[in-house]
Amino acid sequence: MTNRELEMLNNPRPNETHNWLVYEKSPYLQQHCTNPINWYPWGTAAFQKAQRESKAVFLSIGYS
Repeated sequence: MTNRELEMLNNPRPNETHNWLVYEKSPYLQQHCTNPINWYPWGTAAFQKAQRESKAVFLSIGYS
């Protein structure tokens, strides 16, 4: 697990105005980094956090 993934597991958001998509390379994902939903990128941290909190994973495949 990367340092960023560990940070995602231990902190609800990277800062007050952005969710975890702020660090993604994809312009599509970055345009959603200020959404009020606390999006996590696809990866180990998202699934471990969901499991630890007994929550389902909501997967968004985008929209047009």
